[in-house]
Amino acid sequence: MNRIDTRFAALKSASRKGLIPFITAGDPSPDSVVALMHALVAAGADLIELGVPFSDPMADGPVIQHASERALTKGVGLLTILDRVREFRKKDTSTPVVLMGYLNPVEIYGNARFARDAVAAGVDGVLLVDCPIEEGQTMQPLRAAGLRRILLAAPTTTDLRLTAACEQAEGFLYYVSFAGITGADRLSSATVRERVTAIKKKTRTPVAVGFGVKDAASAREIAGFADAVVIGSALVERLAGATSEQAACATARDFLAPIRAALDEPRGA
Repeated sequence: MNRIDTRFAALKSASRKGLIPFITAGDPSPDSVVALMHALVAAGADLIELGVPFSDPMADGPVIQHASERALTKGVGLLTILDRVREFRKKDTSTPVVLMGYLNPVEIYGNARFARDAVAAGVDGVLLVDCPIEEGQTMQPLRAAGLRRILLAAPTTTDLRLTAACEQAEGFLYYVSFAGITGADRLSSATVRERVTAIKKKTRTPVAVGFGVKDAASAREIAGFADAVVIGSALVERLAGATSEQAACATARDFLAPIRAALDEPRGA
């Protein structure tokens, strides 16, 4: 089984909710990526989303945009990221890693070559924001190599497209909690609950909710009905000020640990 499938099966068996932190690869420093990934796992991450820096990140707000700009300035690209994942796998062979980004860097790298190199490095899934479900053929080399294609759904997704996404979803289905960019403060848990509940009736694939999850309270609220929560901008914003690898790792642990504790706290406590 793919590591993503294995992890979600274990979470379900243990009646636990998944915690998926997002970091931009190369920010605050290219040299701190591996240590930062290990720190996230130590603080309770179940999966890691590693953001691939891109010059035109259409779905991302200012925090992640700026993180991408800083990483690109330092020369971080897919080759660097795959090297860091390969290094991470020397000590961690079980935590799933998903690359989240945009289609252009993958196409420049070469779809088949990227698929081969990503799997060899230890990547488990890919979420390409600007690759619509209709472009499934584009993703075929990646899926054939064993990478899970993580699909997005949003409040604006039509019923027809949502049905298709639910049928084709792999690994987990990423539900965007509102129509907007990452980091915005528009989370309405009641609206999200209604939508996620409807989605879960259409698919057996786990549903993770991201965009707008900022802290332990919002994560716990979302985990009341989702299989996992994704938290990105709030973490990336805090990491931006880290001046050393040690500081970045400490920041990540201090930020994530209370969220993990909130997710694991018994309901009604």
